[in-house]
Amino acid sequence: MELNEKSNSGHKRKRKSADNTLKTLRRLLAVISILLITPLFLDFTGTWQTLFGWMAKIQFLPAVLSLNVLVIVGLLVLTVLFGRLYCSVICPLGIMQDGFAWFGKKAKKNRYSFSKAKSILRYLMLALMIVSLIAGISSMVAILAPYSAYGRIVSSLLQPVWIWGNNLLASWAENHDSYAFYQVEFWSKGYGVLVVAVTTLVILAILAWRNGRTYCNTICPVGTVLGFFSRFALFRIVIDKSKCVDCKLCSRNCKSACIDIPAHQIDYSRCVACFDCIGKCNKGALSYRYVGLSPKSTDSTDNSNVDGSRRQFLTVGALLGTSVAASAADKFVDGGLATIEDKKIPERKTRIAPPGAVSLRNLHQHCTACQLCISACPNGVLRPQTDIENFMQPESSYERGYCRPECTRCSDVCPAGAIKPLDAIGKSSVQIGHAVWVKANCVPVTDGVECGNCARHCPTGAITMVESDNGLKIPAVNTEKCIGCGACENLCPARPFSAIYVEGHENHRFI
Repeated sequence: MELNEKSNSGHKRKRKSADNTLKTLRRLLAVISILLITPLFLDFTGTWQTLFGWMAKIQFLPAVLSLNVLVIVGLLVLTVLFGRLYCSVICPLGIMQDGFAWFGKKAKKNRYSFSKAKSILRYLMLALMIVSLIAGISSMVAILAPYSAYGRIVSSLLQPVWIWGNNLLASWAENHDSYAFYQVEFWSKGYGVLVVAVTTLVILAILAWRNGRTYCNTICPVGTVLGFFSRFALFRIVIDKSKCVDCKLCSRNCKSACIDIPAHQIDYSRCVACFDCIGKCNKGALSYRYVGLSPKSTDSTDNSNVDGSRRQFLTVGALLGTSVAASAADKFVDGGLATIEDKKIPERKTRIAPPGAVSLRNLHQHCTACQLCISACPNGVLRPQTDIENFMQPESSYERGYCRPECTRCSDVCPAGAIKPLDAIGKSSVQIGHAVWVKANCVPVTDGVECGNCARHCPTGAITMVESDNGLKIPAVNTEKCIGCGACENLCPARPFSAIYVEGHENHRFI
């Protein structure tokens, strides 16, 4: 008997060590993941996007919108094999919530408790997302998308700090005759995005601090979709009733609130495979192991109340298929003695979609407003839209810079297919708009002096100077050659409104 007790004790220690290894490995992968994806929204050099831009493309919703079948199938296979590891290891918003939950557990241990799944709310939010995708209500998609929410938080709150730190280092380096860093101008992308980002962060922080993964298991549509597949995961956490003493220690440390100890059941649709519960069990009653395709645990009692019906599985499969188909600072001159007045945005009849967007419709249907393209734009051309229907999605505007023909940064980083990849040659042939001359603002007309700035800087030669009635030359635009890059608008000396501006096109075309 003594040998049996020692053997059992040794077996428990080995299993405990293996369980702790699982949790440690999961945490390590999560830390690596968030450290790789966060700089995508901070890097202004393009280096990080080149190396790790694929981290944005393996996010679930961007993959669905870009019809990236390989990534979609890969994530679903991962879920069917191991459960909702995506939510704990790949999704940056989920990882961020785990950070807040960790601090919450430090403040008060054993703070969680089992709660029934808010199934009606979960399905309503998923249906709302799918209806929004079909109807083209992009603002709702942007608010509900988890990856986009994280992107807005980082680009709105961390990017200013990042740029400030860079400029501080650049100033120090310059004083020491070094050019390892260079100054970068920061400009506000809009108060609307900032308000949404701060509100999202505060709400998620409070929810995660108090209740763990509440957002992931009640609001997040991605979590709901993956929850259906995780019910059939081959590897799952199971409860051995013969060893369980009903202490509820596992349930009180489950941030998904999915362990019902009195019934010895686990709601696999909400479990995010964090392995915290296994590490807390002192009796070895919980283990992560192969159990097959059945939604019922081999060591648990009947689990029929855990969203396990075939009808629900087929329903979400149909909904997912439907959604996939539906997505088929001031400047100075004269040594700083005279201030150049800031340019104002002209009233455009049609918004300007960046090159690669194909059309405004394609942009609105696929964009999740993650702000990655806006953060990556080196010329300050892209900014968030402010209208309700397409709130926070990017549009081109040329008050701060123009869209350089050789730059393809936005199309390189977009993970959702809203801005399709373009090379520099292809981009130079895409017409996203055309220039419009405004006689009343033009310097040769208003001041009676020669200018020609727009013609000199036009990269396609679409602007020529022709003689006017007063003998001075004024611009004439060849709309067939103009690509809408905005060089003329940005470099026009007229203030506050340029004498030439770009009118957007609903559909882009090659010229």
